[in-house]
Amino acid sequence: MRAALWLLSLFALAAAGAWLAGNNQGTVTLFLSPYRVDMSLNLVLLIFVSVVLLVVVAQQALAALFALPKQAQRWRLQQKERAAHAALLDAISHFMAGRFLRARKSAQTALEKEALMQAAGLKLDHAVSLRTLSHIMAAESAHALQDKDLRQHHLAQAVVQAQVGTSQERQTLTEGAQLRAARWLLDDRDADASLDRLKELPPAVGRRMVAMRLKLKAARLAGQPAMALDTAVLLAKHRAFTPAAAESLVRGLIMNWLVHLHDADAVLRMWQGLTPAQRGMPDVAAEVAMRFMRLGGSAAVVRPWLQALWMPLQSPQMGWTPDQVVRVVRAIETSLTDPSTADARPWLARIEAAQQAQPRDPNLQYLAGMVCMRHQLWGKAQLLLAQAVKGLEDPVLLRRSWRALAELAEQRADAVQAAQAWKQAALVSA
Repeated sequence: MRAALWLLSLFALAAAGAWLAGNNQGTVTLFLSPYRVDMSLNLVLLIFVSVVLLVVVAQQALAALFALPKQAQRWRLQQKERAAHAALLDAISHFMAGRFLRARKSAQTALEKEALMQAAGLKLDHAVSLRTLSHIMAAESAHALQDKDLRQHHLAQAVVQAQVGTSQERQTLTEGAQLRAARWLLDDRDADASLDRLKELPPAVGRRMVAMRLKLKAARLAGQPAMALDTAVLLAKHRAFTPAAAESLVRGLIMNWLVHLHDADAVLRMWQGLTPAQRGMPDVAAEVAMRFMRLGGSAAVVRPWLQALWMPLQSPQMGWTPDQVVRVVRAIETSLTDPSTADARPWLARIEAAQQAQPRDPNLQYLAGMVCMRHQLWGKAQLLLAQAVKGLEDPVLLRRSWRALAELAEQRADAVQAAQAWKQAALVSA
């Protein structure tokens, strides 16, 4: 459409010019004593337009001639800039390909070319970023080659160069250098130094996913399960893991934390610091309860913890693994060793009701049998444990069942049954 309008305008101007020139009878007379020169007005206008065009063309030619040195300088700068960029890209490519010596050499080449440009008075707008990234790539290559001295040298140079840039450049490049340094220290198995590097970062940077992942690995390596657990929970909230992976990671961190606790008060404080979702994990609650009692804690304290798991334990749709069920059963059994407590009878009634609701569940048979045995309900305990040994798959529960049957047989003075039960307990493989 635009071309058609230009074409129509051109035809209109041509037609107007032809009409004006064809009907123009004017003349221009120049008096140059003793001569007189008569020219038509059309010729004068044509000469004037030609002179103007000639002046414009001459002016542009002179401007182009005088601009040649600047263009040559710009071309040289462009070529040197391209060479520096090409060297940096080569360093990245070689590093990705595992050619660390070539990557380091290319990064140093980029630094040398940029230094030559600076010495020649040719300054790049992004020279700070180019120098900093080149130093970082050289440090990455030195780290891969286990050259810690050279790595630290280039890291220090990268930090120094980053400080020269604008505020945005300085912030971005410094944060990147600090994160890379934390990663290198983590690769060196120096978790404490890595955590110190991460602590130097601003709070907003510390909440980034890459920083939290580094913090998680460093905390686990440094043996700080509490910090690792908090970081894992934050990563799970940011959907850094799948739900199943996040749950497994949190469970493993809690178990690792539990191993490092050596008194009941510390276990209690840890339990109080867990979230409701973490307390609802069956194996976590069971292990914390057993660890608490093993360290001298009161069973009355842990029974409310386990009571929250009682209803899911009875549900066929609980979704627990067999190992989780066994852990919970063992924890409940361990917490009910004293039949004289105030809540012993309610627990007995609760367990018997659950066993009667699911009479073929060997885990509930075992639990009911052991609790009945402690309440001196010998006949019922004998019957339930005899049924449980036929279906139990966990070797620990099976061995404990046979031992309990042996003790019951000894109480009845049945030496044959007791010996057979002890033999079966000994035959259970771990």
